[in-house]
Amino acid sequence: MTDPQPSGDRPARVSLWQALKSTAAAAFGVQTEAARQRDFSHGNPAHFIIAGLIFTVVFVVVLLVIVNLVLSQAG
Repeated sequence: MTDPQPSGDRPARVSLWQALKSTAAAAFGVQTEAARQRDFSHGNPAHFIIAGLIFTVVFVVVLLVIVNLVLSQAG
C-alpha cells in the first residue's frame, strides 16, 4: 500500500494544480467526498482563492466569447 503522506506524519499539502482541479470539479458538481475532505483538511486557503479567481475569469471569458459568436452569427 502506498503512503499518501510523503514524510513522517506530515500530511501532503494540496498543490495549486490540485486546487484548480478541485475548484472546477466543485463548480460542476462532480467533486468527490475524498477530495473535498482532503481540500478542507490539508488545503491552503490562498490556493483556493487563486483557483476560484482564475476559474471565474476563465468562465466569464468563455461566456463572452460564446455570446459574441452567437451575436455575430445572428446579425
